[in-house]
Amino acid sequence: MTHRPRRPTLFARLPYWLLAIGLLFVLGLWAITSNQTYGEIFRTLSGGVLTTLWVTILAFAAATVLGLLIALARTSSHRLLRELATFYVEIIRGIPILVFLVYIAFVAAPAMVAGFNFVVSPLIDWGWITPASVRGFDFVWRAIFALTVCYSAFIAEIFRAGIEAVGRGQIEAARSLGLSRWHCFRHIIFPQALRTILPPLGNDFVSMVKDSALVSALGVQDITQLGKLSASSSFLFFETYNVVAFLYLTMTISLSLLVRWLEQVMDKRVSR
Repeated sequence: MTHRPRRPTLFARLPYWLLAIGLLFVLGLWAITSNQTYGEIFRTLSGGVLTTLWVTILAFAAATVLGLLIALARTSSHRLLRELATFYVEIIRGIPILVFLVYIAFVAAPAMVAGFNFVVSPLIDWGWITPASVRGFDFVWRAIFALTVCYSAFIAEIFRAGIEAVGRGQIEAARSLGLSRWHCFRHIIFPQALRTILPPLGNDFVSMVKDSALVSALGVQDITQLGKLSASSSFLFFETYNVVAFLYLTMTISLSLLVRWLEQVMDKRVSR
């Protein structure tokens, strides 16, 4: 009489690292709900979660579009486009994000406002519009612009690697069948490149969630900035930064698990 092998239980199939993280999450949630001090700090910092997510989502969406355009330029047959795109990528990737953030906020933003006023100076002279002020350029938008430019260079390399991973023979075959460049990219290149692109693209999104903490250097009221203000006024540095770490870990680990799930879904579809 043969015995069928017992299927492992759900608990046995779960990875130990995920169980440990789940335990930390439960402990953090218990501390916030049961301890008045942690609860007050959590309520103070929760307002920064929306700012963090708003800055991250908007900047990442814009960086993805810009990065795709730069990647297409880098893989273009026109040398001038390739050289310009490569110059952009190498320059942006060589500057630390914090330095670039400060540069955009305090150097590029005033220059952009001055350039705008110069272009529309006839309208200003005629009294049709009022001159723009650098104070009207909100620091949140300066931070979003800086993160967009910084991450677009890294995302461009991700797209370029995915595009170049597709065999040249498939592209040449599609072109010989009469497909335009756009249809070839849409139906042949991009669907295959997506499997290569998705994991590092998801990792970049998680990294941007963490790097968005740098916008606190501009006074943007995100989680980190509210944490600094709360800790400096209450001197509860241990409790405050525990909550800050808890909020960031909750967001980043949730996003990492979502990316893993999307990878598994795509692998199942391809294997069918």
